[in-house]
Amino acid sequence: MAAKRVIPVLLIRNQGLWKGRRFRSHKYVGDPQNALRVFSEKMVDELVMLNIEASVKKTGPDIRLIERVANECYMPFAFGGGIRTVEQVGNVLRSGAEKVVIGTAALKTPNLINESARLFGSQSIVVSIDYKETLFNKRRVYIYSGNKRTKVDPLRMAIEMSRRGAGEILLTSISKEGMGGGLDLKFLEEVAMKVGVPIIGGGGVGSVKDIIEGMNTTGLSAIAVGSLVTFSGPHRSVLINYPLVSPAEVDD
Repeated sequence: MAAKRVIPVLLIRNQGLWKGRRFRSHKYVGDPQNALRVFSEKMVDELVMLNIEASVKKTGPDIRLIERVANECYMPFAFGGGIRTVEQVGNVLRSGAEKVVIGTAALKTPNLINESARLFGSQSIVVSIDYKETLFNKRRVYIYSGNKRTKVDPLRMAIEMSRRGAGEILLTSISKEGMGGGLDLKFLEEVAMKVGVPIIGGGGVGSVKDIIEGMNTTGLSAIAVGSLVTFSGPHRSVLINYPLVSPAEVDD
């Protein structure tokens, strides 16, 4: 069985590093370059960086930022935010990112996933799906950094994106994001069983215990972490760090 990954997710706005709760109330937590240095020293396997304002403002990916990250980063990283065209996908990859993360555009123009996978390979394409539960225990996809609800079911979208060529799915519960109450385990397990590509589960990781539960009970390929690598203690003091998980704690 392939080793399961713990992937820090860094949220970028105005070239700074931010972290919020439920996709709202974002707090500035410093320069992303500092986080990159810490994660490099900790020998993190992989990293995801997401520009959280690009899709809302309809701006393209910040190529200069990606190039700076590539120069500082000693691990593979994926970059998302504002990617709407095949040309932009190519520009991000040529600037040093190993993968691109596509969210809003995957739903608005799904053929972008087909074309990008065909030109650059499925291993380079991650589709990000953000969702919330409704009052009737249904789940719906949100786009534009969680600002617009759609009628799309996240499981159905994950299945479709995998068929179109996405190499991985980043699935994030908006209601749990930043709250530290644990992952949406039951749903993530369902998706992992029904979708034929690796699933990265995100939203709600507040402790190493949450990571271990996710790895042991859902069949996920990776766990995305944000607050856990950004804050420390009940007062959420800024402290860039990386949790260590013993292999003995993860089921084979």
